[in-house]
Amino acid sequence: MAQQMTDTTPAAPRQKVHKTEAEWRELLTPDQFHVMREKGTEPPFTGTLVNNHADGVYRCAACQAPLFASDKKFDSGSGWPSFWLPVSPDAVEAHEDNALGMRRVEVTCANCGAHLGHVFPDGPRPTGMRYCVNSASLAFEKK
Repeated sequence: MAQQMTDTTPAAPRQKVHKTEAEWRELLTPDQFHVMREKGTEPPFTGTLVNNHADGVYRCAACQAPLFASDKKFDSGSGWPSFWLPVSPDAVEAHEDNALGMRRVEVTCANCGAHLGHVFPDGPRPTGMRYCVNSASLAFEKK
């Protein structure tokens, strides 16, 4: 039986994406800009990817960095695409968010800092996490 080889070469560090507000405005739609750069939220059940069940990868709509895999998506009933695990531990960053008089954990793209949504500790096993993400923050790449 042939032995499968695993590449153990460390991945090259990603170069962070930095753009001016004007560059982001030119690149993103008004809805994407509001969500991703102004930390807005799309209304529940209105996003284009809420009911997407195709196999593939969800990427950052701003910089195309891979964020979530379709096999980690689940129907949370919240009205936003929900995932129980990012594609890699360094794909997203978590930040304390005390806006709107509540304590939450904001999730951003680790590559470009775009606001994605929030993470909550009420998701399914094995992680118990629910990454609640705006469709406007995602670009889906079908497998």
